[in-house]
Amino acid sequence: MLDAPVDAEVKARREADLRRAWETPKGWRYWSAVNNTEVGVWYSLTAFFFMLCAGVLALLMRIQLAVPDNDFLSADRFNQFFTMHGSAMMFLFAVPMFEAVSILILPAFLGARDMPFPRLSAYGYWSFLIGGIFVLGSILFNVAPSSGWFMYPPLATEQEGIGPDIWLLGLSFIEVASIAAAVELIVGTIKCRPPGMRINLMPLYAWYVLVVGVMILFAFPPLIAGDFLFELQRSMDWPFFDPDRGGDPLLWQHLFWIFGHPEVYIVFLPSIAIAAMIVPTAAQRPMVGYSWIVLSAVGVGFLSFGLWVHHMFTTGLPSLSLGFFSAASEAVVIPTGVQIFAFVATLMVGRVTMSQPMLWIAGALAIFTAGGLTGVMVAIAPFDWQVHDTYFIVAHLHYTLFGGMVFPIIGGIYYFYPFITKKKMSDRLSRWAFWLTFSGFNICFLPMHLTGLQGMPRRVVTYPEAAGWDVLNMVSTLGSFIVAAGILVFAWDLLRPKGRQPLTERNPWNAGTLEWSHDVPEEAWGVRSVPYISSRYPLWEQPKFLERFDDGKFYIPDAPEGKRETIVTSAVDAVPQAVVQVTGPAWVTLWAAAFTGGAFILPVFKFYWLSAFSGVCAVACVIYWLWTSTAQVPKTPMRDAGLGLRLPVYVTGPKAPGWWAVFITMLGDATAFASLVFGVFFFWTARPDFPPEGAALPDMMWALLALLAFVVAWGATVAARELNRGGRQGVARWCIVGAVVATLAALGGMWLAIVLPGLQPETHAFPAVMYALTVWTSAHCVLAVVMLLYCLAGSVFGKLTQLYDADLRNTTLFWHFMCLSGVITTLLVGVAPRLM
Repeated sequence: MLDAPVDAEVKARREADLRRAWETPKGWRYWSAVNNTEVGVWYSLTAFFFMLCAGVLALLMRIQLAVPDNDFLSADRFNQFFTMHGSAMMFLFAVPMFEAVSILILPAFLGARDMPFPRLSAYGYWSFLIGGIFVLGSILFNVAPSSGWFMYPPLATEQEGIGPDIWLLGLSFIEVASIAAAVELIVGTIKCRPPGMRINLMPLYAWYVLVVGVMILFAFPPLIAGDFLFELQRSMDWPFFDPDRGGDPLLWQHLFWIFGHPEVYIVFLPSIAIAAMIVPTAAQRPMVGYSWIVLSAVGVGFLSFGLWVHHMFTTGLPSLSLGFFSAASEAVVIPTGVQIFAFVATLMVGRVTMSQPMLWIAGALAIFTAGGLTGVMVAIAPFDWQVHDTYFIVAHLHYTLFGGMVFPIIGGIYYFYPFITKKKMSDRLSRWAFWLTFSGFNICFLPMHLTGLQGMPRRVVTYPEAAGWDVLNMVSTLGSFIVAAGILVFAWDLLRPKGRQPLTERNPWNAGTLEWSHDVPEEAWGVRSVPYISSRYPLWEQPKFLERFDDGKFYIPDAPEGKRETIVTSAVDAVPQAVVQVTGPAWVTLWAAAFTGGAFILPVFKFYWLSAFSGVCAVACVIYWLWTSTAQVPKTPMRDAGLGLRLPVYVTGPKAPGWWAVFITMLGDATAFASLVFGVFFFWTARPDFPPEGAALPDMMWALLALLAFVVAWGATVAARELNRGGRQGVARWCIVGAVVATLAALGGMWLAIVLPGLQPETHAFPAVMYALTVWTSAHCVLAVVMLLYCLAGSVFGKLTQLYDADLRNTTLFWHFMCLSGVITTLLVGVAPRLM
């Protein structure tokens, strides 16, 4: 069948149908686009702009530190600059850049037309843009946070002004965007691989995306939970971190570094992923040790969650903890080293071409290895005690992050630029940019090791001449400007007009992976036809692949109904399961992001009612978006997918991308809830006055009644799903109504349990924690009611039927997590205090 010729007229008609279905909006409507190619480019350029802003802040700080007793910057301005430099590099550049690049190129790696939820990508981008401008723009008004990018209490909780609130609420908003992108990437990798691409045939880049996506899912929620507690203390005076009222600042450090240390690997692994795609191409042979690299990436991701305490070696931890976390910190070197040795082995057995991208990757490996060696040093507790909070740490983290992230990212941009723009960047400018950046980086940061060993602390606005640090600081400052020159050369090469430059050849690096089957000139349809894959390097190892691909001989080579579609396959073996519709251009994503931004940003200025109104509008936008474009009842249940295969166009449960999205989102949500529960046990074990002697305890009877109501609501939801599937839709609707009533009863029971005994959250950390758990679970109750009413409306108006019940199945999945959270909350509030 694959060798049969395709009629030229049929081929032209199919291409025309595809072109119409995937056409990018023109004029001002362009900004309603949701294609991964558009959103990925916006996302990447915005993250790059934020990096340049953070770089300018760094240069201004280096000017300040170039000579002793300098007064170029005031102390407060300097504090704002180093806080925003770190925050911008970590939250506005490093993680978003990974997600941006992945949204841009992952579908091409997987032979998919687009990501499974394009509007979610667009929503995440607009949220990122709004949040980034809000946070970074604060520095222009001299109101930026100034307590460091880790915002340690009590310094940050006691700081005057709105700076800490901007950091907490603005970055929480951006974290929502990060988690949205992570859900998109995980589901895309699991469900949108082409037929035949079993999990052991996935490109290494997809493996890294999967690992990092899961890490984001489990790393960011503890910070969101910490932000939730922090902002409650700032705005409501609930003393979670105030030791005078039963709080403990170390709780914040634990929650922050449970996020913060995996964050280092969340930044590092995607860059290794880029190297894993460039190295085989440079060596012109498949990667050596594919399975070992995958295992190592998973191992790094797992180990990274057991290292957070090595940022807290100086906080007075027990010796046993120090020994355990020191050993764990050393152990992470093993899987990291396996990946680097696999790259070196691939280069050794191949015929290496030192291309532009490979030059940057070689520089990255050299710098990152140096950073890794100092990482081994600071993982040893006695050494860490000596250099903690000195410039030695500044040098270490920049060698790790700049070498492990910025160099590979730039190498990746040179590598993928022909895929994205159909043009190539300049060889000559690339070499200038590389050598300026590489030499400037080492001139800037290598001396900082010595500056730190001589005792210069971090985050000081100036230093006396007698300290003897002036020469080293001057050298570092000169180096920083050489780095800036290199980055500017790269930026010019990236952005300079190339209108008169000819189009690149289709596969300029002679790579073997799917993305280089792209169309030149560009087509918006993603892939001409969704291929069948039997190799990790199909362009090298599958005969006649491009010919068949271009002729549309694989799957869904057309769009007969003018819809945007892609194939969904099974999670492990990539067996085709359905042809699903993906959403097209829309303004509602932008409105939803704007209103969500209002819900997060307006509380900074104490506009709580406006914030609530904005939140309601955001929910309304999302409901409209879901109602009008997802889980639509199809006119015809099956579709000819090509190669003699007919597939359904509507699937539910684990076959559906939406079910996976809910499942993955709820894993992240459960992690945030678990972080709050961790806070309860932290106080229980660390504070002798938790609860304080003679304090009022929550009412156990109302708490247990609430527990019972949660179980009833869950049971009613499950019953509604089963009755609906059995064709008894009338009874199913009454079950949904019953679930709503039981949820509201649970909500009321929880509040009566803490209000009736007279708990005052401002007085002590104990009642504050009880209230925080109740507030968190109450918000989920409201969401549960909205979801149930959505299903009820769907059932009444024909969007949810006996066969097409995705919304109800997803809501039931949500309720499994909701019931567990409700039961744990009521037990912690009603029963646990009596056991403490």
